[in-house]
Amino acid sequence: MARSKKIEEKDRYIESEPIYQPITETIETNYMPYVVSVMVSRAIPEIDGFKPSHRKLLYTMYKMGLMTGHRTKSANIVGETMKLNPHGDMSIYETMVRLTRGNEALLHPFVDSKGSFGKQYSRDMAFAASRYTEAKLDPFCAEIFGGIDKNAVDMMDNYDNTTKEPRLLPTSFPNVLVSANLGIAVGLASSICSFNLSEICDATIAILKNPRTGTDKIMDIVKAPDFPGGGYVIYEPDQIRKVYETGKGSIKLRAKYEYDPNENCIEILEIPYSTSIEAILKDISDMFKEGKLKEITDFRDEIDLKGFKLTIDLKKGADPDALMQKLYKFTPLEDSFACNFNVLIDGAPKQMGIKEILNEWIKFRIGCLTREFMFDLNKKKDKLHLLLGLSKILLDIDKAVKIVKETEKDEDVVPNLMAGFGVDKIQAEYIADIKLRHINREYIMNRLAEIEGLQADISEINSILEDEIKMKAYIIKQLNDIKKKYAKPRRTQVMQATEIKEFDKESLIEDYAVNVFFTNDGYFKKITQQSLRGNSEHKIKDGDFILNEEEARNKDEVIFFTNKAQLYFAHLSDFELSKASELGAYIPKKLKFDDDEKPILMKINPSYDEKQNVIFVFENGKAVRVPMSAYTTQGSRKKLKKAFSDASPVVAAIYEKSDEYILMINSDSKAILIRPSLIPIKTTRTSIGTTVFAMNLKKNQKIIEVLEKYEDRYPEALSRYRKIKIPATGILISDKDITTKQMKIDY
Repeated sequence: MARSKKIEEKDRYIESEPIYQPITETIETNYMPYVVSVMVSRAIPEIDGFKPSHRKLLYTMYKMGLMTGHRTKSANIVGETMKLNPHGDMSIYETMVRLTRGNEALLHPFVDSKGSFGKQYSRDMAFAASRYTEAKLDPFCAEIFGGIDKNAVDMMDNYDNTTKEPRLLPTSFPNVLVSANLGIAVGLASSICSFNLSEICDATIAILKNPRTGTDKIMDIVKAPDFPGGGYVIYEPDQIRKVYETGKGSIKLRAKYEYDPNENCIEILEIPYSTSIEAILKDISDMFKEGKLKEITDFRDEIDLKGFKLTIDLKKGADPDALMQKLYKFTPLEDSFACNFNVLIDGAPKQMGIKEILNEWIKFRIGCLTREFMFDLNKKKDKLHLLLGLSKILLDIDKAVKIVKETEKDEDVVPNLMAGFGVDKIQAEYIADIKLRHINREYIMNRLAEIEGLQADISEINSILEDEIKMKAYIIKQLNDIKKKYAKPRRTQVMQATEIKEFDKESLIEDYAVNVFFTNDGYFKKITQQSLRGNSEHKIKDGDFILNEEEARNKDEVIFFTNKAQLYFAHLSDFELSKASELGAYIPKKLKFDDDEKPILMKINPSYDEKQNVIFVFENGKAVRVPMSAYTTQGSRKKLKKAFSDASPVVAAIYEKSDEYILMINSDSKAILIRPSLIPIKTTRTSIGTTVFAMNLKKNQKIIEVLEKYEDRYPEALSRYRKIKIPATGILISDKDITTKQMKIDY
């Protein structure tokens, strides 16, 4: 019981004094290490062009001896790689799949593969299990491993300290810009497109020769990105320059197609790298179902052993080029690759343009070659040292034999040789280990002949290490050799943006005559004339009535002013065809009006010029005319706020026709009839007419109704309520005027 009591007291103490940690400290101590780990250990490539998963896999294959010989089962490679990358066999295998020749994700694959490895252009074409496929390193990998066994890069312990792995691979060309690479870290992403190997080598050589090489020169050499999937890059100079200079931007890609007149079909042979055939087929299928592709009869995936092909069968007389313009517009057959050249430099992410990346690679490559040359230099110096010692016994081989023969103890052989010939311990050890059969003048003379070659090599290496120009010349020679061995023609062709015809969206819209009906409660009907002839009796809600009835074309524009001082834009083609026997589309729902918002004016095909005006009449007796030119907008805008003043509730909006009279009625049943020309024009939309009232109102009076068509209800309006100037005082409506009623009594 006593112990239980102590525990309770301790719990109360903990509850009474909670431990608080500032959010900044939590982020710094808990979150930031995780962020850095994801960036450095997983997602972002380094200057060698590889992420850790790629590097671990390729180095494992290198150590397995897969640069030469036969392929081995992929499962063996995956199993060995787990010694460096313990993230599960499937993640390792998926990494390997993307590096293979069979997957077609890289311009220069690193893995020579056999079996089904899926395809980069298909998300559903699955790769076979690792127990069925085989692989080895492609000969191209000689360019990423050269010097790795000569201390060219740092080695580090693997995750359990049982073996070593390279921090980077000593790539002898700027692989970071040749192999496409995507990675998503925490709060940071990297998206590097691929470039043609030959062009990148030429750009690197240009910078090595002249560090001041500018973007213009690089753009001349590196025409545009080059993707393994082919197709076209739409060349937009400003966008290309932005990507080359900043490492960020978007590049438009297009599919490549051919028209077969014999079969009357389009064959799409190459698609943008950033999409998949499934995404394209889905969009084509959706458009076909919606009736937007009436030019085609069928479409299908015809991928086979010969490669990619998507076939579209056309109707007789269909224009293949016009159809492709439509498909480019509405499907991923034209797509964009978002570039974001984030690369880890010395463990920190850095966004760079092409020149900056190449400068970093040159710095990295010089570092690798310096270490490699130092390794070779030390080896050659050691060998020269041994041979110089050997040269000393050439003067008296018999003496050397005699020293060894007369030495009683094994441990005295080396000291005695050192004393007899004036050599150091290392040289003496080498002399002592020479086999008996090699103690002949021919063998020793042949070995000594190497001295001259070694001295020349050492002198050459020293000259390269001491002279930056010679080091750069050596790199240039390597890059030229790589070009000769591995360069390929561009897969992705360059298409000038000026060559592209802009797609006319209206070509999709059928143009035919319609009748449009708009009711007071906001219901809208678009009816063909044929349907209207069959049944002209309209279904409307109780108390509702048709406000507008107009003849129009299906391609016409329609606008709606609302009681919330907003203007909505649409096209008649946005509305489904209706019948007179239906209520029609409810405009507030169709156009997504705000709460309690109602349309007060509809206009088909409005003219946006200064000669056309909209009249707004407000409850407080004011009115204003706003020219339609005030409602011109940039682009395809759907909604315009503050279309007119909301200082007083709006009673009516009227599209002005010539100078026809309008009738205003107030809450005390008084009316005025005026011409619109009396109402001032305000070029600012939100003007309300601060100095001139249209109708004089007494306290608590307000305008409640404005009519364009008044003759049926008020036939006496023209003679009784007409005013020639404003503000005007209203005349009591005849039906409410007792004097008038008495005069009409028939005695």
